[in-house]
Amino acid sequence: MAQGMKRLAMPIAALLGVAMIGLLGTSWFLNRDALRQAVEAQIRAVTGLDLVVNGAIDVSVFPGSYVSFHDVGLKGGGTTDPALRVDVLTANLRLLPLLLRRFEIADVMMLRPLIRVVRDGNGESNWTPFVETIARTMTPGAENQVSFSEIRIQDGMLNYEDATNHVSEQLGDIDLSLAWPSISRSFAATGQFDWRGERVDGSISAADFVAMLSGDRSGLKARLASAPLKLAFDGMVANRTSLMMEGTVTIDSLSLRNALRWMGQSVPGGGGFGRFALKARANVVGASVALTNVNVELDGNVAEGVMTVANNGRQTLQATLAAGALDFTPYISTFRLLASGARDWNRQLFDLNALSSTDLDMRLSAAKVTVGPTKLGRTAFGANLRGGALALSVGEAQVYGGIAKGSFGIARSDAIADVKAQFQFTDVDLQACASELFGINKLSGRGNLNVSLVASGASPFGLASSIDGSATLTGHDGAIAGFNVEQLLKRLERRPLSGGGNFRSGSTPYDNLTVSVKFNDGVAVAEDIRLESAATRLTLTGTASVPTREYDLKGVASLTSAPNGPPGFDLPFVVQGPWDDPLVFPDPESLIRRSPGAAQLLDSIKDSKARDAVKSVIERFTGGGARPAAPAAAPAAADSGKTN
Repeated sequence: MAQGMKRLAMPIAALLGVAMIGLLGTSWFLNRDALRQAVEAQIRAVTGLDLVVNGAIDVSVFPGSYVSFHDVGLKGGGTTDPALRVDVLTANLRLLPLLLRRFEIADVMMLRPLIRVVRDGNGESNWTPFVETIARTMTPGAENQVSFSEIRIQDGMLNYEDATNHVSEQLGDIDLSLAWPSISRSFAATGQFDWRGERVDGSISAADFVAMLSGDRSGLKARLASAPLKLAFDGMVANRTSLMMEGTVTIDSLSLRNALRWMGQSVPGGGGFGRFALKARANVVGASVALTNVNVELDGNVAEGVMTVANNGRQTLQATLAAGALDFTPYISTFRLLASGARDWNRQLFDLNALSSTDLDMRLSAAKVTVGPTKLGRTAFGANLRGGALALSVGEAQVYGGIAKGSFGIARSDAIADVKAQFQFTDVDLQACASELFGINKLSGRGNLNVSLVASGASPFGLASSIDGSATLTGHDGAIAGFNVEQLLKRLERRPLSGGGNFRSGSTPYDNLTVSVKFNDGVAVAEDIRLESAATRLTLTGTASVPTREYDLKGVASLTSAPNGPPGFDLPFVVQGPWDDPLVFPDPESLIRRSPGAAQLLDSIKDSKARDAVKSVIERFTGGGARPAAPAAAPAAADSGKTN
């Protein structure tokens, strides 16, 4: 075996030696002008483009067989400007044909190419003639049907300009490998490039490259992967009169907020828009994308339906989606009506920029909806955003044990938000409704609530200071916590000056409750407030300040008299202080008048100073007197007149 190997090695070595001598001889006697012309002719035959060489030309046969053109332009289709410019274009030659003095290109490498794509106002591109030239050259039956296996692009740059949509983009550090089609007519490209500071891996393959260039129908697979976003498409493409694509599209992102920012889109708020995934059947016609069989996930919310995305000078999104359960808490977490840890309204300015970037028309339904602490049952609502005005409509929502309907609108005027809200709550749990909507936790029962409000401001405090509108409430079979009117009235009827130690305990049940309030520049005026039960009756008048969140009310509590009985006991009282913890106390002068001894003493004192002093002492026994204002209320009241 060893002898056989030695015998075989000798002819192989001789053959290699002859080949090396042949290469050296070929290199020595090679006609370099003919080689250069042959390479240019093959590039023209494969692509249909002409080389415009402005720099030096390097020719090498051994040890590497190639021709390098410096400062090269490629042009065709009757154009004068090159389709692309390349610092160095190198054509590597096939070795065996070279030994036979035939010049065939194996592959082409472009170093630092500069590609410029420009779309004019009519939608035409400067690359249209070059694509048409390449398509004609590669049409079956065309002359000079030659090819080479690969085109490599290294450290390239692409500049894109769209005059119609005012878009300018740049792709840098492009490294691509293009499998140039031959007999099979298939085409594939894989590589990487930089876009807006992120490295993007991409691949694309066409089942029929010639058909795709000609605008005919061809299979297409594409994939883009970067840190912010991953995108894949598998389907068909055509481009006769306008771009048409049909197939399956998938999108995946760990943070939709980061992906939208990377693509130059503004994102509202500071919460939500995290994990995002979409899979759908896509139908693309021009700048419009219709998605069917949509399965979309955002921040754990999963929905199905249809969507349409268009960009005809302005981005538009239309969608009809259905979901099992939705949680909107992440999107409102950064929007606080009240300042943290205080009773004052939040004074942080609104960010309204997101209202001007996109038009939106969405219909959404869900079996369960969560918005912060609020839990809703089956809900159907819509959202419409157009021209900087947002309109939300609730067709029907199961909430607070009842049904809610209404609308909410925000219109942008510079930095000012114009807000309009109209809601109807039917047969709801008043304790949950009043606590979550108004911060009032003293009311229970069931009832109906109608609210119609308008306001303008640059912050929640500005809105609270400018509220106009009305609110009506009708309740039944409930109670007001904090005091028991019936027990209090009966005790004070017997002993008017018995003290007020238990004024703020117990609760007052009612059979019927009626509240009618008008709002004017942030002040709520009580037009009709009545509470009725079998034993008591209560009426209120006065105002409540929305900016300072405080009551200033006066009322009369009465014991209901029996039929044909003497008149019931009436007691005027005052409600003052913050909404969440008001002070309720009886009118001290009324109690003094009901006490025979104290009334005579008060009448016998003619001097006003002495009279006020006695009255003050009596107030200490009865629990009356104004409650000192909370420290945070003073500055809030002082600022309520400022422009917001």
